Amino acid sequence: MRAIRIILLLIIAMSFDSECHFAFGQALQGKTADWERILAAANNEGRVVVSIPTSAELRKQFEAAFTAKFPGIELDLNAARGGINVNKIVEEYTAGVHTIDLHIGGTTSIITGLLGQNILEPLAPAMVLPEVKDPKNWWGGHIWIDDAKKYVYSFAAYITETAWYNSTLVKPEEIVSYDDLLNPKWKGKIAILDPRTPGSGESTWSFLWKIKGEQFLTKLAAQNMLVGRNLRQLAEAVARGKSALSIGVSYYTYLPFIKAGLPVKPISVIKEGFYASTGSGNVVLIKDGPHPNAAIVFFNWLLSKEGQTVFTKAVGQPTRRLDVDTKWTREFGHVSVKESLSPEKYDELENSSEDVVLKIRKPAMQLAKKLFK
Repeated sequence: MRAIRIILLLIIAMSFDSECHFAFGQALQGKTADWERILAAANNEGRVVVSIPTSAELRKQFEAAFTAKFPGIELDLNAARGGINVNKIVEEYTAGVHTIDLHIGGTTSIITGLLGQNILEPLAPAMVLPEVKDPKNWWGGHIWIDDAKKYVYSFAAYITETAWYNSTLVKPEEIVSYDDLLNPKWKGKIAILDPRTPGSGESTWSFLWKIKGEQFLTKLAAQNMLVGRNLRQLAEAVARGKSALSIGVSYYTYLPFIKAGLPVKPISVIKEGFYASTGSGNVVLIKDGPHPNAAIVFFNWLLSKEGQTVFTKAVGQPTRRLDVDTKWTREFGHVSVKESLSPEKYDELENSSEDVVLKIRKPAMQLAKKLFK
């Protein structure tokens, strides 16, 4: 009887194992079939249009890598500051015109310009590839910027250093606190990315609003700063010595000057510390986009190991993907949260969520509009 019982248990186990393998195989086959169907439809569409930040290197790397991977899909990139791209999307959508499939950029312009317009698609259903969908591949799991946790996905996160200096004009020990920016020595020598419009200038400005207050910002504005919206011109002003310091201009704008050997460096140590940013590492899917299947293909490629490696190398903003090396970004002023923070500490320092944008960044931007006219 015991022998018969053992044989029956073995038969049942083999049957169960067979059913499990069959079900698992069906699931894998289903996912593969979905991806192949989407890819075939994307090839028929033949094109995907994506708005991206103003980075020549990002454009170059995206075009080279994506086209090599998906030769049947033309990648059309619209490079501009986030606010400009967002305004274009909203204006076109309002007029019934649909030209953009996805947008990649900072959160202020996305939240204040896109999120409330009901023109974004939920992103979770577009996560088709297992390596994208599995939260275990991401530091902190899946992180959403919007309160609903469905429309704005954040794939980058780091401690940001958006204060840079010309090393022939400034000694590191001269800027150890944000209060040092008020030194009369720097009057007329500080460049800032316009804090009246969404971007890293506004993000840094709002962080200072949070930790230093309005009185500090009023004094800072009185330093006769060079306020501009052209990132390259601001970076060049510091690189060429017209300005000694800059606020809100990041690594990827300085990259051409770094490669040229010009004396620009980030301020890496400052008493009050830095905020945690998602930078330009946020993506949304535009509702009623002209190439819906190609948009899904690009979205999954972007969040894959390959896509995140390309993005990180191009702009120096570290991805949250655990299988992509980001240690090297530290030397360029972007310290990955993977190497520096716990998820709980990140929640304290983050400067990108919908809640922070509405409660801190918007009022700080209003102050900037009063001080810079």
